[in-house]
Amino acid sequence: MKQQSKYILILVVGFIVMIGLYQSTFIVNEEEQVIITQFGKPVGDAITEPGFKFKLPFIQKANYFDKRFLEWDGDADLVPTKDKKYIFVDAYARWKIVDPLQFFKRLKNERGAQTRLDDILDGETRDFVANHNIEEVIRSNNRQPNNSDSIQIAIIDSLVHVEVGRKIIQEEIQKSANERASDLGVVILDFRFKRIDYEKDVKNEVYERMRSERQDFAAKFRSEGKGEASSINGSKEKELKQIQSEAYKIAEEIKGKADAEATAIYAKAYNSTSQARELYSFLKSMETLEKTFDSQTSVILSTDSELYKYLKSAK
Repeated sequence: MKQQSKYILILVVGFIVMIGLYQSTFIVNEEEQVIITQFGKPVGDAITEPGFKFKLPFIQKANYFDKRFLEWDGDADLVPTKDKKYIFVDAYARWKIVDPLQFFKRLKNERGAQTRLDDILDGETRDFVANHNIEEVIRSNNRQPNNSDSIQIAIIDSLVHVEVGRKIIQEEIQKSANERASDLGVVILDFRFKRIDYEKDVKNEVYERMRSERQDFAAKFRSEGKGEASSINGSKEKELKQIQSEAYKIAEEIKGKADAEATAIYAKAYNSTSQARELYSFLKSMETLEKTFDSQTSVILSTDSELYKYLKSAK
């Protein structure tokens, strides 16, 4: 009986020692950082190095916080701009716990941090959007044409000039939010507008204005195109007439040279021997007959006619 009680006592003591060891040790991973609290109050500095750690059992507690970049994703809110246009703004941010002890004192946990960041980032977003026109919130810079294309230049000229721009507004919101969160043990690493959209009533008005502007651009470009087409057609007609005139001039010069050469040949043939002159006269008479009469023509010649002379001699 005593031996059995001894074994039970050893088991109980061993169980208590195991629980004590379990309660007095904890592991910190590489992506974690820990604050030790005693009766709910922090004790010592934050533990940021990974490894096997010790604490007092039962009376001390290890509070774990993430060491990695964390996400904040806000809700889309309807915000008025400086020019009194209501837009839906949906933003997101990345933040990190840089002072775990201060973070624990002020926010306790990441859920409390998300709630506090909602107040800070939503408030800063509303303030900065309300202090700028809608073009400043949407666009980051003033675009420049890459070439002399008239359509691109006309569209860019119709845009409102941007002094600040979306990128700078985002940076200013991040800077101002970090100033407000400086005592929370966190830092906001990045802030961006995820989506910006018009209110439904304003959207139709904007679309109508955009259509009207594009129709004006189209009418302007069609008018310029017609003017350019008329200029091209005029140049084409002028060049065509010049080409035809030059061609006619060259053709007449060639004909003149040919007639001169033919006349010279005829004269040379006529001024040669009597037989050559007789042959020339015969050929010219035959040429005259061929050009003057056809198979349906009847002709009466006198005996004194030159043509009759050649016909008679041929007989």
